[in-house]
Amino acid sequence: MENQSKKRLYEAEKMSFLKTSFFKKYLLPGFVFQSVLIGGGYGTGRELVEFFLSYGPLGGLMGMLLVSTVIWSLLLAVTFEFSRKFRAYDYRTFFKHLLGPFWFVFEIIYFLYMLIVLAVVGSAAGILLRDNFGIPYLVGVIFMLTAVGFLTFKGSGLIENFLSVWSMILYAVYAAFLVIGVVKFGPEIQKNFSEGIVRSGWALGGFKYALYNLGNIAAVLFCLNHIEKRKEAISAGLIGGVIGIIPAVLFYIPVVGLYPNVLSEEIPAVFLLQKAGIAALLIVFQVILFGTLIETGTGFIHAVNQRIQVTLKSKGKIFAQWHRPVVAVTILLISLGISTFGLINLIAKGYGAASWGFLVVFILPLVTVGIYKIIKN
Repeated sequence: MENQSKKRLYEAEKMSFLKTSFFKKYLLPGFVFQSVLIGGGYGTGRELVEFFLSYGPLGGLMGMLLVSTVIWSLLLAVTFEFSRKFRAYDYRTFFKHLLGPFWFVFEIIYFLYMLIVLAVVGSAAGILLRDNFGIPYLVGVIFMLTAVGFLTFKGSGLIENFLSVWSMILYAVYAAFLVIGVVKFGPEIQKNFSEGIVRSGWALGGFKYALYNLGNIAAVLFCLNHIEKRKEAISAGLIGGVIGIIPAVLFYIPVVGLYPNVLSEEIPAVFLLQKAGIAALLIVFQVILFGTLIETGTGFIHAVNQRIQVTLKSKGKIFAQWHRPVVAVTILLISLGISTFGLINLIAKGYGAASWGFLVVFILPLVTVGIYKIIKN
């Protein structure tokens, strides 16, 4: 009897381990990618309007599904396999293997892109709390600084848990978006899609959106150490692209119902909920969105901390735990100065420039030199 109990306990523990292992290998990278990109990718909805809906409802959907999703899945797969192959779990190590002595060029572009994203995040956080809760702009920014500093202080374990759990909450909220949008604006959504508006440049919009968001991969590398085999790396990458785009699609469909009035809105997500007239969900979404802004800030800055830690370790030095929030606060304060350029300008001009930078220093080398090194080794 005792042996049977031990056997059942062993089998239960084994199944629990397998489930945890499966999640960390195949799903966690996608959830972390989605968590990091959402603040600068579609949290406010402004990004989806800029790169997709501005090309027409149908044109935007085509750019999202046929261009951005495909590019993400394929390039995440190659990136994850390259990271696994060379055990490169921070962006400095990764790009030293990919670009050799020119690895620092990526760091320059990544750092500038990070400051732009954090400026967007900081600006959105301040606007949300000020306009909807009457909280002073500076108080909202300080709260975000504190939250990011705390998470970066705690390190990878807590960050993995926070990003993955918050992603699941986000899926539920965006699913509610879709249901409410269809109920409230169903005829308008159907009408706008049925008109088949596809403006020239829709593929380029999807291409640019995919490229600038791939800069977020640097913030995903820390959680790839769970992947052990090529099959796991490629599968996780293909799944990751889909995980990343699903909330965007869930949000995009309801917003189509407000086309073309939504094109000029600074935060389309709030505009949508105001038009829907559901005050409770508006409050819930703003709280959730604030959490996503913290997610994005944490992911980007954690990547910088990991890079600093690996560099100091290679020189026999220690990166103290208290250094992490210091780095976080310093970077966020710099980005707040950039946020004065305004949310719409930062997204339209800053993200567009970052797209071409990542194409040159990341995407092209990855699909040429990167694939060659994977095969050769």
